[in-house]
Amino acid sequence: MYFVYILQSIKTEKFYIGHAKDLHYRLQQHNNGYCKSTKSGVPWKVVHTEEFLTRSEAMKREKEIKSQKSRAYILRLIAQNK
Repeated sequence: MYFVYILQSIKTEKFYIGHAKDLHYRLQQHNNGYCKSTKSGVPWKVVHTEEFLTRSEAMKREKEIKSQKSRAYILRLIAQNK
């Protein structure tokens, strides 16, 4: 199982979109500063997840979300998740 996830920085309120097989471990990496692109926004919280059977499906969905380049789109996804 693979996950597409959206993180939100508690510090800056910015979003980060990614995919991972082990979501808990990946969140730890982000919050421990191991990821250059998210280091400045620590701490992060998971605000949206989607599950996929294959990595390629997850990567395709991640690219789809990122291609929207829209904060409003991300906020709609998060609202649907609640």
